Amino acid sequence: MEAATISSKFQIVIPAAIRKKYAVKPGYKAVFIPLEKSLRVIFVPPIQEARGLFPGLDTDPQRDEEDELT
Repeated sequence: MEAATISSKFQIVIPAAIRKKYAVKPGYKAVFIPLEKSLRVIFVPPIQEARGLFPGLDTDPQRDEEDELT
């Protein structure tokens, strides 16, 4: 288990072992999710890295029938 100390500015440094294990890079966002008396941290990569994540996904916007007629 890795630990980090919170600075006087409420900042933390993600330990190197965690950064490597979860491939965290500069530009990622950290989302904090409260769960009972703890916090879960989810690392969210920039949207540019999502390109090609779902091959074959239909990206053609679907319209309601009313919109198609006008």
